[in-house]
Amino acid sequence: MSVALETLERVQQRVLWLATRMVHEANHIRPSADHTKVGGHQASSASVVSIVTALYFGGWLRAGDRVSIKPHASPVFHAVQYLLGNLDRRYLTTLRDFGGLQAYPSRTKDPDPVDFSTGSVGLGAAAPLFAALADRYAATHFRPDQGHPTRRFIALVGDAELDEGNVWEAISDETIRGTRLGNVLWIVDLNRQSLDRVIPGIKVQEMEALFRGIGWQVLEAKYGRRLQAAFDTPGGQALRRRIDDMPNEEYQDLVRTPGASARERLLEDAPAADRDALGTVLSPVTDENLPGLLGDLGGHDLAELLKAFRATDDSGGRPTVLFAYTMKGWGLPFAGDPLNHSALLSPEQIDALRARLCIPAEDDWACFAADSAEGRLCRQTAARLYPRGPRPPVDAPPVRASDVPHSLPSRTLTSISTQEVFGNALVELARLGGPLAERIVTASPDVTISTNLGGWVNRTGVWAENPWQAPATAVPRLLRWEPGPSGQHIELGISEMNLFMLLGQLGLSHELNGELLLPVGTVYDPFVCRGLDALIYSVYSGSRFVFAGTPAGVTLSPEGGAHQSSITASIGLELPNLRLFEPCFARETEWALLEGLRRCLDRENGLSTYLRLSTRAIDQAPFSRALER
Repeated sequence: MSVALETLERVQQRVLWLATRMVHEANHIRPSADHTKVGGHQASSASVVSIVTALYFGGWLRAGDRVSIKPHASPVFHAVQYLLGNLDRRYLTTLRDFGGLQAYPSRTKDPDPVDFSTGSVGLGAAAPLFAALADRYAATHFRPDQGHPTRRFIALVGDAELDEGNVWEAISDETIRGTRLGNVLWIVDLNRQSLDRVIPGIKVQEMEALFRGIGWQVLEAKYGRRLQAAFDTPGGQALRRRIDDMPNEEYQDLVRTPGASARERLLEDAPAADRDALGTVLSPVTDENLPGLLGDLGGHDLAELLKAFRATDDSGGRPTVLFAYTMKGWGLPFAGDPLNHSALLSPEQIDALRARLCIPAEDDWACFAADSAEGRLCRQTAARLYPRGPRPPVDAPPVRASDVPHSLPSRTLTSISTQEVFGNALVELARLGGPLAERIVTASPDVTISTNLGGWVNRTGVWAENPWQAPATAVPRLLRWEPGPSGQHIELGISEMNLFMLLGQLGLSHELNGELLLPVGTVYDPFVCRGLDALIYSVYSGSRFVFAGTPAGVTLSPEGGAHQSSITASIGLELPNLRLFEPCFARETEWALLEGLRRCLDRENGLSTYLRLSTRAIDQAPFSRALER
């Protein structure tokens, strides 16, 4: 699909206006009893207007692709969905209002088609990565003839989000690295600013090296076409070196400096050997135009962005990260201001912006005329990306809650721990087989054996995209650890954050990928707190899964104070959309696990389930006597 850049630029202007105006409505026009500032991130939204416009309207994105939008760009996403006809006009005045548009994109609370909830920074980057892993798992089990993945998973990430440790935990996991995830794209909004400051130094070079070292394809949309043309003129390489070598703080200050002063600083602070060449390349540029030339970044050049998107399809099966250089507050009066994160345009500035962007004075919320090039592009894009509507019905799952048995055949033991019962129950489900067992997938952060999943692994195998080649000298082991595409256990490294991110995306596979999965995870109970942010995120996103925290309770006492799960029961009781079970006897442990699977199969009102299990053997006689009564 070829789109005229002039048309795309006019759509971009309307997206900028609508996003900015939504925040203005929330803070300056909508009645407020106490006049408290509502906020809404006009500067952070403006930073990604070009990226989101190119992504949705440029023709590269396909129907079925899944997109995660950075938290502070929520108004931009809603503006795009409004232009595509996926959001009713009445919502535009409800940003951050009760029952209105959420402050950050929400799968469960926003009325338009949000693929990934975002809000806790860093998690919106990792979610598409684990969703892509879930898609590959589902494909190897239920679509083995598919070949290369067809659905892309895209995350628009703020550069400050890369400070979050969960980002690096996710991309360095061996299972992630060992799977072909060439359909994953992270677009980093590199505006060089965080909430409080301009990020010091030239940190992006270090980040690019980290991504390359871990096997990602690294791309840049650094300079716009105007600056690139200047680099190709006599003296142009001196200008490029001057900009490339300056710290973020100097660059941010320079683009806000009047042209004459900016020219003087460029020359004075340049290496002596480059000053003559710099003077040559800058001489045709007027003082009035110089700040605009210096600020011509690739993240605001629609043609450069589209070229970069197309380049991601030739990654050789590797995930891609695209660093798109942008200006925070682009197109607004406070562009590049170090303190613009929470800044708001005044009513007078909104009036000036309306006039500059040629917005109809009689209707701030106007869409494009149906017979205009922009109107046609919006209709064509909506038909291409949402052929079945913004929220198409999901096919009925192949397994229903009624298919889960009420009990399992099991041996009657006089004394057994709940952890052992849990492992035995999974083995029994695998032995019974059928559609229910086929949809169960277990996961563990390197505690498979110690959480009693060994029997399940021996029956179902460990999952890997490609079959494991056993060395000729391999010694037979009690645990058959032979990864391959038919396995039903996903082994992660020691990261509870990754575990809960993976469980969350496996639990949404039916909605995102069209394949129902029943995730069951195990984790050492004291370290549930290590993954708490991802757990909260996953249940907030509407995911349904089961996890066992084990060992828990009194059986941890010999391990000392550092390994006590003192507050995890409270997490299970207090967290919405999560149901806690702490069984004592074998039969009730089985019942709790089976009930958890039923809740996973209830795609309308289901919940996630947390089982706290112990290694202390419990006398089963009291329960047996109770059953007999």
